[in-house]
Formats: sequence, structure tokens, C-alpha cells
Amino acid sequence: QVQLVESGGGLVQAGGSLRLSCVASGSIASSVAMGWYRQIPGNQREMVAVRLRGGTITYADSVKGRFTIPGDNAKNTMYLEMNSLKPEDTAVYYCAVLGRDSYWGQGTQVTVSS
Repeated sequence: QVQLVESGGGLVQAGGSLRLSCVASGSIASSVAMGWYRQIPGNQREMVAVRLRGGTITYADSVKGRFTIPGDNAKNTMYLEMNSLKPEDTAVYYCAVLGRDSYWGQGTQVTVSS
């Protein structure tokens, strides 16, 4: 029904920037939120940034002030602007649509070298 495709990951040096993109196909009209999660090797998946229906955005403390979900996205597209990247940001980043039915993208690898 719903497919999410992330892109934009890659290898970047500490202090650099990346922009991740998530394009959704299918109906997401009933979703409660859309957001970005990440899974650091050896850890459970964690919330990075979530945009609630209506536009309110919540950021994890670890990325606050460095990562941004821009407010000018198309309805079916979400971006994550990542600045001042740190090695501890290295993870697989996932786009998610959350609601009574939740959907996840395949993930895109972000690697930050020191």
C-alpha cells in the first residue's frame, strides 16, 4: 500500500552536512506523524525527528540544533537536513509514516568519519 524510499546517505567527514530525502507513494492521509529514525550498530532504533500532523516537529536531544526537517516539503516528500555531523551520527537512517498502520523505508546509510 505505502512505500517509502530514502536517499541521500553517504560518507561525510565530521562537521559536514547531508540532506536525506524520503518519498512516499500510496495513501498516507491517515498518518499521525512522519519522521526519521536511525539505528546505530548494536543499538535499537531511535527517534531522530518526527513531524506531527499539523506541523509540530520534535527532535531528539542528540540532534537538536543540528538536524532540521524543512517546512517547505511537498506533502509526499520529507527531508532531513543534517549539519555539523559527528561520528556518533553514523547509522542507518529510516523514514517512517506512523499511525494505526505504520510504514518504514529500507534505510539509507550515513557514515561520518572523524
